[in-house]
This record gives sequence, C-alpha cells and structure tokens, in this order.
Amino acid sequence: MIGAILGDIIGSPYEFDMGDKTKDFPLFSARSTFTDDSVMTLAVGQAFMDVLPGADDETIRRAIAKRMRQFGKMYPDAGYGGMFEDWLLDPNGKAYNSFGNGSAMRVSSAAWLYSDLDSVRHAAKLSAEVTHNHPEGIKGAEATASAIFLARTGHSKAEIKGYIEREFHYALNRSCDEIRPGYFHIETCMETVPEAITAFLEGTDFEDVIRTAVSLGGDCDTLTAIAGSIAEGFYGVPDNLKEECHRRLPEPLLGVLLNFEQYVEQHK
Repeated sequence: MIGAILGDIIGSPYEFDMGDKTKDFPLFSARSTFTDDSVMTLAVGQAFMDVLPGADDETIRRAIAKRMRQFGKMYPDAGYGGMFEDWLLDPNGKAYNSFGNGSAMRVSSAAWLYSDLDSVRHAAKLSAEVTHNHPEGIKGAEATASAIFLARTGHSKAEIKGYIEREFHYALNRSCDEIRPGYFHIETCMETVPEAITAFLEGTDFEDVIRTAVSLGGDCDTLTAIAGSIAEGFYGVPDNLKEECHRRLPEPLLGVLLNFEQYVEQHK
C-alpha cells in the first residue's frame, strides 16, 4: 500500500499537466503532499482490517463506506472530485455509476489482504461498488488489484501483462514514448489504468516506475499511485523512500499505514 501512497505524494506537484513530461525531476519538494488518493487508500485498508476475516459482502461494503466518509471528514481539503465529495458528505449517499480512476487508486490493500486471485478480485469489486459501480469502474479496480497480487506473488511482467490483456482487455501494446506526447489530464479508469500498468511494465525498479509514470503527465498523482502500487508488489520499496513517505503523512494516516503493514506481516 505504501507504493500507492508514495506515487500519490511524488506525483502530486505534477497533477493537471503541471509537469514537463520528463523522468528527470526531484522526487520530493515542498509541494509533494498526500492527496485524496492516499486518504482513500488508507480508508479502504482500514475498513478491510476492521472486518476481516470472514465478513460477508454487505458488511465489507458498509465498512468501506463508513471509513471513507470518516477519513474524508478528517481531511476535507485533500482534493476530492465533485461527485465523490457529495457522496462523502451524504451519509445516505448511494453509488453513482462512476467510471473514474478513484476506484483503482484506492484498491491496493485488497491485493495484500487476500491470499488468492479470485478473492482479491472480489474484494476489489466490493471496494469499487460503494461509489464506482459502473462496469469500467469495477474493471479498473479489479485489474489494478490483480496486477499487484500477481506482482507480489512472483509472476513475471510478461505473465502480468498477459493476464491483464486477457482478463480485462486493456490494450497494453503502446510504449510510454508513444503514449506521452498526446496524453493529458483525464480521470477515467479506461485512460488511466492501462497507462499506469504500462509505466510499471517499462520501469526497471521502483523509483524508475515512479519516474516513468510521472513523465506521462495526465492525472499524475493517481496514475503514479496505481503504477507505484504495482511496483511495490514487484520490487518492494527502498527504505529511504519509505522514510520520506512516513515523514509526509500526518500521524493518524501514518498510524493506519504502520498498522496495515504489521497486519499483513502477521497474516502471511
């Protein structure tokens, strides 16, 4: 999960096409901060920990909605989209058929808390459905969680690519050099998740995946959060980047992250 949060923090200064589409940039600056991507990633992770193991689907969905609203109120200025913010503020708000990339950026915990691919995909689907119940919103969450799970369980990049193409029909045939020139800010799963996976596939280590994702531009914090979440599973995260991430999270969010990592370690 820390890979997603680092991607968010590192990508945040370059959101809304504010970067230069280059891999040569400072990883951290005064403007590098967590956004709604990190807040909701941690909210979903906390919700899963609240109810596992053995909770039924409706219990999981309720727990996720509860924690997302709770964390959203704690950090009201984190940069939520308009429709999602309306949902956060309405305790009776229903899923609104979104296919935005928010379902994919917040899903990473599912890939670490479940022990087989079918369970991971089902948990990802539940995490999306509370807001992003459009088929493409669910697909983006499932594809991201699947890639993370395959990455963390020893599968090769070729195997990950083949599975994503076969199961989700995302086109992963363009290189980052081909994507980069005409790629601009867009917030749909369909035009964020494939690009994030491609950045992971081309990257040579965790940091290089992050730099590659940022260089594409677009909805940079979210795209890099997705790419970073997969890269964590494949490469792990360097200690110096973990330490920098910890320094940039407020105590309540850092506490959730550390508890999550301990939970995963205890339930291996």
